[in-house]
Amino acid sequence: MILVLVDHDRGELDQLSLRALTAASKLGHDVEAVVIGKDGASLAGIVGEYGAKTLHVAAHADLTDYTPRASGAALAELVGKLKPAAVLSAGSPRGNEQLAHLAAVLDIPMAAECSQITLGTPHVVHRARWAGNLIEEAEVRSELLVASIFAFSTEPESKGGGAAAVVEFTPDLSAEDTLVKVIGRDAGESKGGVTLTDAKVIVSGGRGTGGPEGFAVIEELAGLLGGAVGCSRVVTSSGWRPHAEQVGQTGSKVAPDLYLACGISGAMQHIAGMKNSKTIIAINTDPEAPIFKYADYAIVGDLHQVLPALVTAVKSAQA
Repeated sequence: MILVLVDHDRGELDQLSLRALTAASKLGHDVEAVVIGKDGASLAGIVGEYGAKTLHVAAHADLTDYTPRASGAALAELVGKLKPAAVLSAGSPRGNEQLAHLAAVLDIPMAAECSQITLGTPHVVHRARWAGNLIEEAEVRSELLVASIFAFSTEPESKGGGAAAVVEFTPDLSAEDTLVKVIGRDAGESKGGVTLTDAKVIVSGGRGTGGPEGFAVIEELAGLLGGAVGCSRVVTSSGWRPHAEQVGQTGSKVAPDLYLACGISGAMQHIAGMKNSKTIIAINTDPEAPIFKYADYAIVGDLHQVLPALVTAVKSAQA
């Protein structure tokens, strides 16, 4: 049996978890899912549709929000009962962190960002290194495989099944397990209410915007296109935009239908987060900018001139 950690934010599914369920279903074993926090019980229908026969729900008074160390402890307790062949999750920051805690509790290795898995003795995994520029083949010498699935390496495939059977359990948690927890929140959404991971269109700005005021036209264009605003790491490091909007290896990994990169040079850290976009349009004054190597369409020009023209054209088309 394969156990898949399905991540959620107070009952709202992380869509990358569906890719992890799909990857698990290809390994030739029955698939079961686990959610941390009783709010996750509402996901029984969707996890059943994507192949999980059972949804284990870790319910505890202290599991009301994201608590990574407690997640690791709860997962370890469930693993001890179920004895799965592998525990998988999405290769998101939260998925990687929770599985890392599980591996630490069990004192076994964890393989992160896997694009291919072959169970055996030893297990063999192909995993992304250096922001996906290198695929490493590695042997994992542990009876239990703990691994996360590289974001967007597997397309989610519905199995058309019914709702998973819900089995609730109360993990034995210590006070130390909940020392790290969420104590406050920022909305983390674009003004249009579309999150980066869900957006079909992302308009992203970099150093070339010139400062916080340069994002006004980016926000306007994203709103007209029903999309979300993104940015590069240098933008968040400068305090121009919140980290929730950062696209890249240390931000969100996205794969929208359209990614419009404005004033972004194309450092590999950023490319790692958006290279799976279906169509990439880049605007930059430097004709040698690395971003153009990945772009389907390249516009060599000043974004402060190009974007207002695009806004005008979109308004005209919509009218």
